[in-house]
Formats: sequence, C-alpha cells, structure tokens
Amino acid sequence: MIPIEEAERIVDEITRQPNTLSTEKIPLMDSLGRVLGQDIVSTISMPPFDKSAMDGYAVISGDDANRFEIVEIIAAGSVPQKTIAKGQCAKIMTGAMLPPGADRVIKQEVTEEKDGFMVLTGEDKNINICYLGEDIKPGDVVLKTGSLIRPPEIGVIASMGLNSVRVYEKPRVGIITTGSEIVSPGQALAKGQIYNSNAYSIAAQVIRTGADIMVAGIVQDDKEHIRGKIADLLKHTQMVLISGGVSVGDFDFVPGILKDLGVCLHFEEIAAQPGRPTVFGTWNDVLIFGLPGNPVSTFIMFEVLARKALCRLMGYEFAPLFLKGVMKKKFHRKRVERAFFVPVKYDNEGFVEPVEYHGSAHLAALPQANALLTVPMGVHEIAEGSVVYVRQI
Repeated sequence: MIPIEEAERIVDEITRQPNTLSTEKIPLMDSLGRVLGQDIVSTISMPPFDKSAMDGYAVISGDDANRFEIVEIIAAGSVPQKTIAKGQCAKIMTGAMLPPGADRVIKQEVTEEKDGFMVLTGEDKNINICYLGEDIKPGDVVLKTGSLIRPPEIGVIASMGLNSVRVYEKPRVGIITTGSEIVSPGQALAKGQIYNSNAYSIAAQVIRTGADIMVAGIVQDDKEHIRGKIADLLKHTQMVLISGGVSVGDFDFVPGILKDLGVCLHFEEIAAQPGRPTVFGTWNDVLIFGLPGNPVSTFIMFEVLARKALCRLMGYEFAPLFLKGVMKKKFHRKRVERAFFVPVKYDNEGFVEPVEYHGSAHLAALPQANALLTVPMGVHEIAEGSVVYVRQI
C-alpha cells in the first residue's frame, strides 16, 4: 500500500509524455469544452481604431470652452465625417470611432444639450478612449495551444475573425462496471440487487471533463466475461475505467485479469480512505484505472487520480482548484493509517463544514458537498477555526 501522494506522483510521471495528439478543424460554435490544437495569432489590432469608451462628446484636450458646437453624431460602426476644431465636439456613442482632431471624450453624465451645443454641467478628468492596438497587436499570440476553450476563449477567437478552429481530437474512455448484484436503472430490483449508479456518475465525470465515452455495460462477476470486455476496450479506447472487482474478495478478478492481458500495474493499493483498492496500469498507450466499487470511492478516485490524466489525453494541464477556508467545527477520526478524503461544504463566507457522511457507500452525501478536505495520514483531528485548503468538486 503506497501513500496517496506517491500514487499521484506515479500517475503524473507516466502521463507526462510528449504531445502526439491528432487535431481536427471544427466550427467555432462547436468548440466549447475542446482543447486548442493551434496557437491563435492575431492578424489585426484590437481595438482596430481609436474608439470611445462610453457615450459622450469627443473634444480636443485643453479646450477650455464650456460650450461646444455639436458638428456631428457618430454611431458605433459609422465613420466620422468631420474634423473637430476648438469650440466644437462630436456626439459619440460607446465603441464608435474617434473623429480626427479629437483626443478626449467627455462622458454624457456631466453634460447637457442646448440648441445644438453641448454644455458642461460637471467635471470629467478621464480621457475615456480605447486606443488602437492597446489590447492586441498583429502577431500577438492571444491563446496558446493546449488552452481549454471556455466561453471567454470563444469570444476572443471570434474577435479575431475566425469562425473555425483547430482542436485536439477527443480521447475515448471505456467504462465497465462489474458485479452480479448490479442492474440498470429502469429495471425492477430483486433481493440483493442495487442500481448501477457508478456507470452514470463516472460517465458524467468523463463527459464533464470533455472526453467521449464507450460504455461496456454491466459485467457479471465472471472472469472470462470481464476479461473479454476489458480486452475489447483496450483496443478501442485511450483510457479504461473499471468500477468494482479490484479488492481482495473471491470475485475481485480485475487485477489478475489485467496482468494476464499484459497490463503493467504500477500500483494496486493506496493509503487512502475511501479508495484503498485502487489500481493503475498501462497497456501500450492506454491508461487503466481500476476503481473501487463503492460509489463515493469511485467518484473521489476519479477526481483525485484519473481526471488529471484524462485531461492530458485531451491536450491540456488540469490543476484542481483549492480554496482556503476555516473549519466551522472540529473534525475527528479514530484510525489514521490512511489519508482521508472528507466531503465538505464550502460556504460563501469561507467556512468549511463536513457533511453528514456514513462511509464510501453513502453516495447521497456527495450532492450535499462541493469540495473535498484531505486529512493527511497520521492526523487524528482538525480543530475548529483551523485554516484548511479544500479541493473543489
């Protein structure tokens, strides 16, 4: 059994490989959640001209008149027709091109119009101009290869005049849930059976990350059946996630099957609670995670170990968001031989409070939590008022 930090180091080291991912060009509107497979280099200046930062009046700096003749009205998208002289101004809208001669905009809130003139009613010391190229210049790399495309990135790419973009192809993740006691949602439960929540939660975690899924379904606790499903997924995916069958029971066949298939297992047990019987291996370029069957264990081990590895298969570096908080009440545990991942609620005031949690089968605890608190190996207690860092989930 290895410490969770060592497990993270092993996964990190093995998955940190030169990028050989294939790319494809897709419409910009379809690119949300994908990863850039190219640098976005500007061919234009942004702004493309000197423009007004607000609604107001374009004037000459140093013109000490209190009354300015309005010589034209400039709407956004129109080209100024007049050159501004002293004693003159142009009424200008936000985003409109600055007229020749003007080098300042007086905001509308400190003015009023009378008989074709603008009269000052207050003071505005700001310039209120966005200058040509102050944001972006031709040749600037505005987004780098490996950037995750979110709504802001889509906006930036569109502002460059691009309606398509090159992205890395999505990896395919195979999902297997093992267990003769498992049935699909929608069916009636017989005695001793439970619903297959793990396939759904794992699939949701993979899809949220941005990869495609290939669900092999429920596999009964039969060694040859499990072997066949895993062997098939190894040929058609870049990552395989197996839920259940990884512990030490009579029907926990997965580690042995993986070895028989030629998978190199890098660890089979970690000092983590929940998640002790977590397996990680590689077969050629395929990453394999054997996750515990208890649903909280499965969810947490994906977040802690598999998610970063999957993001690398997608072409970008994922770093979990850790939030600084203060313990709202004391946390105590008896056994300390493993690191403990505690589902917690992080509130708007920065307080951290463990949710009611009965163990790794208590799936209903997770919707009450929005973060995980890691209690290190050997630590019995975290006192009320202690400063902690929690991982957002």
